[in-house]
Amino acid sequence: MVLLHGLFGSGNNLGALARALQDCRCVFTVDLPNHGRSDWMEEATLPAMADCLRDWMLHRGIHSAQIVGHSLGGKVAMQLALSQPQLVSALVVADIAPVEYPPHHNEVFDALDAVAAAACDSRAAAAQLMARHLAEDQVVQFLLASLRRDSDGVYRWRFNLEGLKRGYAAVRAEPDMRAPYRGPVLFIKGGDSKYIMEAHRSHILHLFPGAAMKIMSGCGHWLHAQRPSLFNSLVRRFLLEQSTG
Repeated sequence: MVLLHGLFGSGNNLGALARALQDCRCVFTVDLPNHGRSDWMEEATLPAMADCLRDWMLHRGIHSAQIVGHSLGGKVAMQLALSQPQLVSALVVADIAPVEYPPHHNEVFDALDAVAAAACDSRAAAAQLMARHLAEDQVVQFLLASLRRDSDGVYRWRFNLEGLKRGYAAVRAEPDMRAPYRGPVLFIKGGDSKYIMEAHRSHILHLFPGAAMKIMSGCGHWLHAQRPSLFNSLVRRFLLEQSTG
């Protein structure tokens, strides 16, 4: 099983899910290109990131896996299923649709740029800077997890900030489709989130004819962090059902 995180994150973001599945699966939490400890890419399009994931899987002798992706990770997972369906035995997509989204991270990029320019010597200083741009403390705390302290004592972003800015339009795009993916798929929507809307349903079913949908009430886009027990239970039940037929 392969778990894919969202934009600005890392594989650690889905650590609770990995722990909930480790008794029944060999679980990999992967840093996407330009994130975490993975290599940086000049052009990180959805097809390019899916190709990187394919190469990573095949290098490790993984010829088929159940894939779980949240947000950007969900888009990369959908792209892999659409372009390399033989590699994906089942798919869980958390709070993202296979559609192009309008820009909506301007404040986040402003906060990230402010920290990058300030050469902060503590996480607290970085948090104060970001709070000037971001109203939600949960987002600030999420981003702080991607700071690392250099040998000179300065906190810098672990992800490729300039690369993410250059490639932002590409990751907002709709996945490329060669043919529909006809394997088992579960979409999980945060009840308060607007990332998956009723208007997306017909397009989802066009690309993924076997898709099922679950809605988690009382949470938004960060559903795996806001209601982890329920999220982990939904994912676990769905994927185990695929194994038992």
